Amino acid sequence: MTTQKNQASGSLSLQRAGTVVARNFKGWPEEVLRDFHENAYNFNVGQRIVSETDLVRVWEIRLDPGHRLNAHRHVLDYFWTAVSAGRSRQHEDDGTTREVEYAAGDTRHFRFASGEYLLHDLENTGQSQLIFVTVEHKTNTEQMKHQSR
Repeated sequence: MTTQKNQASGSLSLQRAGTVVARNFKGWPEEVLRDFHENAYNFNVGQRIVSETDLVRVWEIRLDPGHRLNAHRHVLDYFWTAVSAGRSRQHEDDGTTREVEYAAGDTRHFRFASGEYLLHDLENTGQSQLIFVTVEHKTNTEQMKHQSR
């Protein structure tokens, strides 16, 4: 199990999981490009909210092999934990593609300064269901208002 934190403004790319396998949108299918355009301000960072309070929102993601979670924008401080081991491909709005391997329990934390965000998708490229829990900290919800269309 690994845990990593991203706390420094501007260092988000240094803390991303996995290995960069392509840049400049190389190899992006047309439907992925279209998805990023259509979902540039999609703040649904998971498939299902399993719990929510005034302070946190807990999302669940379950992706079968070959399935993909649409592009979505993170602006709230958050962390994710891999519940299951697996592999993914992620596209990011700067044209980067990453391949990532997860062990159950892997966790990463992210903090966003004003105006910062992460826009990406998630595709299960492994052989088994990929399960994540993502917890958003609702302490900086002004970020969402400033980044909405």
